Amino acid sequence: MYVRDAKNREEVWLLDHIEAMGLDDTAFRSRDYVVAIDEESGEKAGFGRIRIHKPDDADDVCELTSIGVLEEWRGQGVGAHVVERLVEYAGDEGFETVYTLTGEGAYLAQFGFSRLEESALPAVLQERLTDKREGVDPDAVPLAIGVDGFEMPGRLREAFKEANESEGADAGDEDSPEDFGIDPDTATYKYDTGRR
Repeated sequence: MYVRDAKNREEVWLLDHIEAMGLDDTAFRSRDYVVAIDEESGEKAGFGRIRIHKPDDADDVCELTSIGVLEEWRGQGVGAHVVERLVEYAGDEGFETVYTLTGEGAYLAQFGFSRLEESALPAVLQERLTDKREGVDPDAVPLAIGVDGFEMPGRLREAFKEANESEGADAGDEDSPEDFGIDPDTATYKYDTGRR
């Protein structure tokens, strides 16, 4: 099992699962997502997103959002590793703090996320919290973590190493023409010699 950046061809898959799980798809961009992949089968197991807000009148803000794990992969550390990868990404981008607005605060607390007063949120996230409560997550509360404060519980790291899907899967992680923006049904090839 490993976590990697989402590919363009996974946009429909992501949107389908975000909708099925009732997650937030506001300002969707597939390039903001990571996907957990089973190494043996190539099956996608989970996903998550870092959304960077760029308000005109304040510093950029990093929000962790839309974390989802397919039902057959739950309880195997997949979500934990998606969260870990996203927090690492935020640190790589220069953020010291990662915020999230969720009703799943107990799950994230095990990694070091702590609850904030709403008044301590950056203004752009105060607006998001209101929208999220009125939309997909009425129980959402603000949480934050310093990127250096993330801790992975050992049991989740081990579960992730041993993760496997309970049902059969089909491989699907090889590069395809679609990964490079090519429609194989209509593409013409510059150096096609016509020989078959």
